[in-house]
Amino acid sequence: MASPQKRPSASDVAVYFLSLVDEDEGDFISNLKLQKLLYYAQGFHLAMFDEPLFDETIEAWAHGPVVRRVYSEYADFGANPIPRPANLEPLGKDTEDFLNEIYGVFGQYSAWKLREMTHDEPPWKDSYRVGKSRIISHAAMKTYFSQFVESK
Repeated sequence: MASPQKRPSASDVAVYFLSLVDEDEGDFISNLKLQKLLYYAQGFHLAMFDEPLFDETIEAWAHGPVVRRVYSEYADFGANPIPRPANLEPLGKDTEDFLNEIYGVFGQYSAWKLREMTHDEPPWKDSYRVGKSRIISHAAMKTYFSQFVESK
């Protein structure tokens, strides 16, 4: 019997997204864009599989959803492109296929467009308005993103 695959960290997912950038085509991911990709990946994973993709919380910051630890890891880049990683740990075929699909849909948008999109969505809006912790709950993401996922 195969053992269940270990859940990736948000940092693992971030590195995978960064590996998908086609620098020769002028593509790049800034920290702002990376944060939004993590949010969309987590939201759709919750809606499709009823479990989180990664364990870290997503917070509602002024410029949209943020995974604090991943933000800190890439903060030195500011709004500049984050380089492709030299090494990539495999996340498993199913996870990589899922992330490829998320990147295929959302990776085409600029960081600012993704920021604007998240500002129109209830998970960020409702969490940002609340004030105190500003944690975007899994329940809020699952409820919102489920409307875009076909029932199994």
